Amino acid sequence: MLQDHANTPHGTATLPHEPGRPLRIGIGGPVGSGKTALVAALCRSLGDGLGVAVVTNDIYTREDAEFLLRNGVLPSERVRAVETGCCPHTAIRDDISANIEAIETLENSLPGLDVVLVESGGDNLTATFSRGLVHHQIFVIDVAGGDKVPRKGGPGVTTADLLVINKTDLAGQVGADLSVMDRDAHARRGDLPMCFLSLVEDPAAVPVTAWVRERLAAVPT
Repeated sequence: MLQDHANTPHGTATLPHEPGRPLRIGIGGPVGSGKTALVAALCRSLGDGLGVAVVTNDIYTREDAEFLLRNGVLPSERVRAVETGCCPHTAIRDDISANIEAIETLENSLPGLDVVLVESGGDNLTATFSRGLVHHQIFVIDVAGGDKVPRKGGPGVTTADLLVINKTDLAGQVGADLSVMDRDAHARRGDLPMCFLSLVEDPAAVPVTAWVRERLAAVPT
């Protein structure tokens, strides 16, 4: 079960929640962990009644943005693609100017925007978002790498506001023990929340959607 630990040191955002401006949530994780599929699920789940937009990051292409548009999860004016031309975490942690510009463009063109999902390009376990870019960050790993991944730690696993262990439907096929992943994730993260997810079995990403809605409910109006 997900628990609310928004007041823990890791969960406290340094970017202020300004009334009338959207909540920014970063979604990072290794290549192939299911970040874009999760973003698509959140767009579908949150888009009914909320103003949602997305900024994607790819090194040399707009592949993730094009995936979202092909699947019709948002109108084209609600999706912006950033081509980083460098290591993905550079654009979300070190030089965030391109992402800030994309977010501000969305804000200026979409009155009433509630949330902007900022998807990192596929990176490794060291990827984290600048707290000047996002209010909260989700880190996505999957079972395909084996049940040792949470034990390996890294800033993404240990400090993200929410850890998502994705593709649990594949656990039996790759010999991953979910109980081991659960134990090691909690050992690494302490009281910070985590959840298991299979978008095959739960296409609405219910626990992640609920977590985002809780963060949105706390935004000043």
